[in-house]
Amino acid sequence: MTVTDTLCYGKHPSQVIYVRQPDADADAPFPVAVLLHGGWWRDRFDARLMEPIAADLADAGWLVWNIEYRRTGGDDDGGWPQTLDDVRAALDLLKVRLTEGAEPGDPARVVAIGHSAGGHLGLMAAPNSPLTAIVGLAPVTDLRASREAGLGEGAVTAFLGPDPGESLVEGSSPRYRVPIGLPQIIVHGKRDDRVPVEQSRAYVEAARAAGDRVDYVELPHADHFDVIDPAHEAWWATRERLDAG
Repeated sequence: MTVTDTLCYGKHPSQVIYVRQPDADADAPFPVAVLLHGGWWRDRFDARLMEPIAADLADAGWLVWNIEYRRTGGDDDGGWPQTLDDVRAALDLLKVRLTEGAEPGDPARVVAIGHSAGGHLGLMAAPNSPLTAIVGLAPVTDLRASREAGLGEGAVTAFLGPDPGESLVEGSSPRYRVPIGLPQIIVHGKRDDRVPVEQSRAYVEAARAAGDRVDYVELPHADHFDVIDPAHEAWWATRERLDAG
């Protein structure tokens, strides 16, 4: 059984964090998992996408912060840079709470686990954060390639604006911001028809060339959502690496 709490890191309704703690009998401090959901930064997708792996990690002894953030569409007021600012603000709050002892987490092991657009946000927010490692599950790493291919039904245009300019497109893409400076695990299914596996291949090559330590797992039978399914081998591959420390 896990304990669930909700924290606010701002005044907007989307600036919330859903916290899961391991069983009271487990030994603290716990490793910390910061979950960042995908959905092409759009408001029709939310943190519930990560609840299955949040429960799995909490049952395995992790303190879980499942972060919601402002997204594009409707009145959610997301987009660039607000969405990334939200993730950074949530990470700043985590740092304070770990430092003050308000959370039973281990500041030496704080891992962001981002899926799809959430992987993009985790990689972008990593510098100068309390994170010690990053897991990208089918992450969006190249907004230029995504925009040119029209991925997510024009999601990059909704996120960056109709005419962002090359400097912003590159500046908002992890592919062009390496080195990140933290150990990374990148997991991508070869059958992914939403974020092409070629994005992760190119990102890993660039990150390694820049000096980042990246463990890359490519799964021949996994699609875009298998990587966040606790019952699928794609998630098992991630858990195996997390459990190994």
